[in-house]
Amino acid sequence: MRLAVLLILSIFLLLGCQASFDDQKEESIKAVQKQMNEKPKEANKEAQDIDFYLPFGYEIDEESPNNVILKNGSKTYILFYNQFENGQSDVVYKSTLNQHEEFEVDQKWEDKENFGFFLVEKLNDDINELTVGIGGVKLTSEVKTSSLATEAAQMMEIVNSVSVKSDEK
Repeated sequence: MRLAVLLILSIFLLLGCQASFDDQKEESIKAVQKQMNEKPKEANKEAQDIDFYLPFGYEIDEESPNNVILKNGSKTYILFYNQFENGQSDVVYKSTLNQHEEFEVDQKWEDKENFGFFLVEKLNDDINELTVGIGGVKLTSEVKTSSLATEAAQMMEIVNSVSVKSDEK
């Protein structure tokens, strides 16, 4: 009997320690919006058509036209860009919406210079597909619910830093 009570108590304690999706969702929305409004970090990496900033621990794994695969430890991120779409474009946002049935989070922000978006599709209780973007750039990864706000802010930091290279040399 004691063992059963201890087991049930332990389960409740563990569940109580886990971040709820709703709590993380609200924190994530604030974090992404804040990061989108920050001054972009100075680029420290480059791909075929873009320059961008990668925080410590991130590295370029591979490149293909319009995509850069990033790694941070065992995590993979897909940085997509359409160099013909400016920061105010909603084309990448709309095409991303059309690729999925439903998002638990579908937030967008606009100002004079940028159209930003934040999308979360819940894959299971603890894993989510997270996409953040500005104009013709988006970054996508699978993220644990408990890391949603932290990952979202860092991903938007990367997206916010992307600049298309000029054709003029």
